Amino acid sequence: MNFRTLSLVFAFAASMVAWGWPATAAVTVIGNGLGNSCYQSAEFGGEPKEGIRLCTLAIDQEPMPLSDKSATYINRGILRARLGDSEGALTDYNAGLAMDARHGEGYVDRGAVYIALQRFDDAMSDINRGIEMGANKPHIAYYDRAIVDEALGNVRAAYLDYKKAVELQPDFTLASEQLSRFKVVRKDTEH
Repeated sequence: MNFRTLSLVFAFAASMVAWGWPATAAVTVIGNGLGNSCYQSAEFGGEPKEGIRLCTLAIDQEPMPLSDKSATYINRGILRARLGDSEGALTDYNAGLAMDARHGEGYVDRGAVYIALQRFDDAMSDINRGIEMGANKPHIAYYDRAIVDEALGNVRAAYLDYKKAVELQPDFTLASEQLSRFKVVRKDTEH
Protein backbone atom coordinates (compact mmCIF):
# COMPACT_ATOMS: atom_id res chain seq x y z
CA MET A 1 0.00 0.00 0.00
CA ASN A 2 1.59 3.31 -1.04
CA PHE A 3 1.73 6.45 1.11
CA ARG A 4 -1.06 8.22 -0.81
CA THR A 5 -3.44 5.27 -0.37
CA LEU A 6 -2.50 4.97 3.29
CA SER A 7 -3.14 8.71 3.77
CA LEU A 8 -6.58 8.43 2.19
CA VAL A 9 -7.47 5.42 4.33
CA PHE A 10 -6.34 7.34 7.43
CA ALA A 11 -8.32 10.44 6.40
CA PHE A 12 -11.43 8.33 5.78
CA ALA A 13 -11.04 6.57 9.12
CA ALA A 14 -10.53 9.91 10.87
CA SER A 15 -13.68 11.31 9.30
CA MET A 16 -15.65 8.26 10.43
CA VAL A 17 -14.27 8.52 13.97
CA ALA A 18 -15.14 12.21 14.14
CA TRP A 19 -18.77 11.43 13.43
CA GLY A 20 -19.17 7.72 14.05
CA TRP A 21 -21.41 7.50 11.01
CA PRO A 22 -21.97 9.66 7.94
CA ALA A 23 -24.56 12.38 8.42
CA THR A 24 -28.24 11.62 7.83
CA ALA A 25 -31.47 13.59 7.42
CA ALA A 26 -34.92 12.47 8.53
CA VAL A 27 -38.04 12.74 6.36
CA THR A 28 -40.87 14.80 7.85
CA VAL A 29 -44.14 13.08 8.75
CA ILE A 30 -46.97 15.50 9.50
CA GLY A 31 -49.48 14.98 12.31
CA ASN A 32 -49.49 13.91 15.93
CA GLY A 33 -49.44 10.14 15.52
CA LEU A 34 -46.81 7.46 15.79
CA GLY A 35 -45.39 8.33 12.37
CA ASN A 36 -44.58 11.83 13.61
CA SER A 37 -43.09 10.40 16.81
CA CYS A 38 -40.88 8.19 14.64
CA TYR A 39 -39.81 11.25 12.65
CA GLN A 40 -39.04 13.16 15.86
CA SER A 41 -36.82 10.30 17.06
CA ALA A 42 -34.94 10.14 13.76
CA GLU A 43 -34.55 13.91 13.39
CA PHE A 44 -33.85 15.02 16.95
CA GLY A 45 -32.27 12.00 18.60
CA GLY A 46 -33.38 10.10 21.61
CA GLU A 47 -33.09 6.42 22.33
CA PRO A 48 -32.87 4.61 18.95
CA LYS A 49 -34.46 1.37 20.19
CA GLU A 50 -37.52 3.25 21.45
CA GLY A 51 -37.66 5.18 18.18
CA ILE A 52 -37.55 1.92 16.21
CA ARG A 53 -40.40 0.58 18.35
CA LEU A 54 -42.49 3.69 17.60
CA CYS A 55 -41.69 3.49 13.89
CA THR A 56 -42.64 -0.19 13.76
CA LEU A 57 -45.94 0.50 15.52
CA ALA A 58 -46.64 3.32 13.06
CA ILE A 59 -45.87 1.10 10.06
CA ASP A 60 -47.89 -1.85 11.38
CA GLN A 61 -50.87 -0.12 12.98
CA GLU A 62 -51.31 3.48 11.89
CA PRO A 63 -53.26 4.34 8.76
CA MET A 64 -51.29 6.97 6.86
CA PRO A 65 -50.75 8.18 3.31
CA LEU A 66 -48.24 6.19 1.28
CA SER A 67 -45.75 9.08 1.33
CA ASP A 68 -45.83 9.15 5.14
CA LYS A 69 -45.47 5.37 5.36
CA SER A 70 -42.48 5.61 3.01
CA ALA A 71 -40.99 8.36 5.20
CA THR A 72 -41.57 6.24 8.30
CA TYR A 73 -39.58 3.36 6.80
CA ILE A 74 -36.77 5.79 5.92
CA ASN A 75 -36.82 7.26 9.43
CA ARG A 76 -36.68 3.79 10.98
CA GLY A 77 -33.73 3.10 8.70
CA ILE A 78 -31.94 6.12 10.20
CA LEU A 79 -32.50 4.77 13.70
CA ARG A 80 -31.30 1.30 12.71
CA ALA A 81 -28.20 2.84 11.15
CA ARG A 82 -27.47 4.66 14.42
CA LEU A 83 -27.40 1.27 16.14
CA GLY A 84 -25.01 -0.08 13.50
CA ASP A 85 -27.66 -2.30 11.90
CA SER A 86 -26.64 -1.63 8.30
CA GLU A 87 -28.65 -4.48 6.81
CA GLY A 88 -31.81 -3.48 8.69
CA ALA A 89 -31.29 0.13 7.65
CA LEU A 90 -30.86 -0.86 3.99
CA THR A 91 -34.00 -3.00 4.16
CA ASP A 92 -35.98 -0.03 5.49
CA TYR A 93 -34.50 2.47 3.01
CA ASN A 94 -35.25 0.10 0.14
CA ALA A 95 -38.83 -0.45 1.34
CA GLY A 96 -39.44 3.27 1.81
CA LEU A 97 -37.98 4.25 -1.56
CA ALA A 98 -39.91 1.45 -3.31
CA MET A 99 -43.15 2.96 -1.93
CA ASP A 100 -42.30 6.55 -2.81
CA ALA A 101 -39.09 7.33 -4.67
CA ARG A 102 -39.55 11.10 -4.27
CA HIS A 103 -37.76 11.31 -0.91
CA GLY A 104 -34.33 12.68 -1.79
CA GLU A 105 -33.27 12.27 1.83
CA GLY A 106 -33.86 8.53 1.57
CA TYR A 107 -31.22 8.29 -1.15
CA VAL A 108 -28.75 10.39 0.84
CA ASP A 109 -29.40 8.29 3.96
CA ARG A 110 -29.02 5.01 2.07
CA GLY A 111 -25.81 6.44 0.64
CA ALA A 112 -24.58 7.00 4.20
CA VAL A 113 -25.08 3.31 4.98
CA TYR A 114 -23.26 2.39 1.78
CA ILE A 115 -20.36 4.55 3.03
CA ALA A 116 -20.27 2.60 6.28
CA LEU A 117 -20.25 -0.63 4.26
CA GLN A 118 -17.48 0.81 2.02
CA ARG A 119 -19.72 0.42 -1.03
CA PHE A 120 -18.53 3.76 -2.36
CA ASP A 121 -19.87 3.53 -5.92
CA ASP A 122 -23.36 2.76 -4.60
CA ALA A 123 -23.01 5.59 -2.08
CA MET A 124 -21.98 8.07 -4.78
CA SER A 125 -24.90 7.07 -7.01
CA ASP A 126 -27.48 7.46 -4.23
CA ILE A 127 -26.06 10.69 -2.84
CA ASN A 128 -25.90 12.25 -6.31
CA ARG A 129 -29.52 11.25 -6.86
CA GLY A 130 -30.53 12.81 -3.55
CA ILE A 131 -28.75 16.05 -4.48
CA GLU A 132 -30.40 16.09 -7.92
CA MET A 133 -33.81 15.58 -6.28
CA GLY A 134 -33.28 18.56 -4.00
CA ALA A 135 -32.81 16.85 -0.65
CA ASN A 136 -34.06 19.05 2.21
CA LYS A 137 -30.64 19.13 3.86
CA PRO A 138 -28.21 19.42 0.96
CA HIS A 139 -25.31 20.26 3.28
CA ILE A 140 -25.54 16.72 4.64
CA ALA A 141 -25.56 15.29 1.11
CA TYR A 142 -22.45 17.26 0.14
CA TYR A 143 -20.70 16.24 3.36
CA ASP A 144 -21.46 12.57 2.74
CA ARG A 145 -20.40 12.87 -0.90
CA ALA A 146 -17.12 14.45 0.24
CA ILE A 147 -16.45 11.35 2.36
CA VAL A 148 -17.03 9.20 -0.73
CA ASP A 149 -14.87 11.48 -2.90
CA GLU A 150 -12.03 11.16 -0.43
CA ALA A 151 -12.41 7.39 -0.10
CA LEU A 152 -12.24 7.08 -3.90
CA GLY A 153 -9.09 9.22 -4.01
CA ASN A 154 -10.65 12.35 -5.47
CA VAL A 155 -9.24 14.80 -2.95
CA ARG A 156 -10.08 17.93 -4.97
CA ALA A 157 -13.75 16.91 -5.27
CA ALA A 158 -13.81 16.10 -1.54
CA TYR A 159 -12.48 19.57 -0.74
CA LEU A 160 -15.09 21.20 -2.99
CA ASP A 161 -17.92 19.16 -1.45
CA TYR A 162 -16.85 19.92 2.14
CA LYS A 163 -16.61 23.58 1.12
CA LYS A 164 -20.10 23.45 -0.43
CA ALA A 165 -21.50 21.87 2.75
CA VAL A 166 -20.09 24.75 4.81
CA GLU A 167 -21.39 27.33 2.31
CA LEU A 168 -24.87 25.85 2.60
CA GLN A 169 -24.74 25.52 6.41
CA PRO A 170 -22.00 27.75 7.89
CA ASP A 171 -22.40 26.26 11.38
CA PHE A 172 -22.01 22.66 10.14
CA THR A 173 -19.10 21.74 12.41
CA LEU A 174 -18.46 18.29 10.93
CA ALA A 175 -17.80 19.75 7.49
CA SER A 176 -15.76 22.66 8.88
CA GLU A 177 -13.55 20.24 10.80
CA GLN A 178 -12.95 18.13 7.71
CA LEU A 179 -12.32 21.21 5.58
CA SER A 180 -9.67 22.41 8.04
CA ARG A 181 -7.53 19.36 7.16
CA PHE A 182 -6.99 20.67 3.62
CA LYS A 183 -4.30 23.03 2.44
CA VAL A 184 -4.98 24.72 -0.89
CA VAL A 185 -1.87 25.24 -3.01
CA ARG A 186 -2.07 27.22 -6.22
CA LYS A 187 -0.24 25.72 -9.18
CA ASP A 188 2.19 27.98 -10.97
CA THR A 189 0.95 28.06 -14.58
CA GLU A 190 3.77 30.26 -15.95
CA HIS A 191 6.74 28.56 -17.59
